[in-house]
Amino acid sequence: MTMRVFTGVALLFLCGAIVVSGQSKRGVTRAAFGKTRDGRAVEIYTLTNANGLEMHVITYGGIITSLKVPDRTGHLDDVVLGFDTLDGYLKDPPYFGALVGRYGNRIAKGQFTLNGATYKLATNNGPNHLHGGVKGFDKVIWNAVPGDSADGVSVTLTRTSPDGEEGYPGNLQATVRYTLTDKNELAIEYRATTDKATPVNLTQHSYFNLAADSGDVLGHELTIHASRYTPVDATLIPTGELAPVQGTPFDFQKATAIGARIGADNAQLKNGGGYDHNWVLDRKGPGLQPAARLVDPKSGRTLEVATTEPGLQFYSGNFLDGSITGKGGRVYKHRTGLCLETQHYPDSPNHPSFPSTILQPGQTYSSKTVFTFGILK
Repeated sequence: MTMRVFTGVALLFLCGAIVVSGQSKRGVTRAAFGKTRDGRAVEIYTLTNANGLEMHVITYGGIITSLKVPDRTGHLDDVVLGFDTLDGYLKDPPYFGALVGRYGNRIAKGQFTLNGATYKLATNNGPNHLHGGVKGFDKVIWNAVPGDSADGVSVTLTRTSPDGEEGYPGNLQATVRYTLTDKNELAIEYRATTDKATPVNLTQHSYFNLAADSGDVLGHELTIHASRYTPVDATLIPTGELAPVQGTPFDFQKATAIGARIGADNAQLKNGGGYDHNWVLDRKGPGLQPAARLVDPKSGRTLEVATTEPGLQFYSGNFLDGSITGKGGRVYKHRTGLCLETQHYPDSPNHPSFPSTILQPGQTYSSKTVFTFGILK
């Protein structure tokens, strides 16, 4: 079912020039995408901007199933990992494209204390709680409303997480808007309110491969605007230290190939099986700040990340092992995708020195992240 469609000329940016590639339909369309195991209908929304970039989002888990952006020749291809059908997402894959909450990342031993009460959460990642639990925000159906503006096209997702869901206190009203702008940006805006104090740390868990192929991402070049990171123990829980990256394999202050030091003899790399850590962003005030830049020299695609969040989790796809077959029959082997998850720090409810993730009644949780796609000039 078509919600609203605009027709225009598709423009692609090639080496700084605008290239007309034919007609495209700027707008949002909606269609069926199957049913969950309990019979609930899932819809897929297709967002197309004025330049022909196309993104697919499903109401199950707020999952971004596809994101097509141009390479240096103007060829559009899909740069995120995922599946062709709903069935793949129902088999509990490693959060491909998912909207993550209530608490993105880990909480130690599945518990925290708030206002004198201790809350017990699922331990679904070894001894720890991960990404909201057994049935987090990535495994529920969201309500969706399409939209359009002068800047681009959007879909707004809403749901109420009831008091006690996955052990968290408070009825949480959550809203997430994905906007595909005509500047080739994916802007993600998060908002939430609660009637009881509760931790909130929402993020987006797309796995990127800017080459859009079956190869690994070790040749991608990464810059992270951070001079410190949070070291972790053997179960990937922060020790509480904010350690300098200089002189370590975690120094991405200058563009560095991901594979350049990933095999170094380093205790932190061994704990994560590679990179699976939170970087403390060097922020210079409120509002959107640059967080990271990713470049694939082969395709020429670039990805800039800006956020209002204090941290960035860079995950190098260490646990992909070839056991998952995704879109078009592609086998997702070791490190064929990477994640750049904007966030507050892991296990913040148990670290008073970290920026607080506690949302109080009467407050509004507000966060924004912008992924900007481009090409090398």
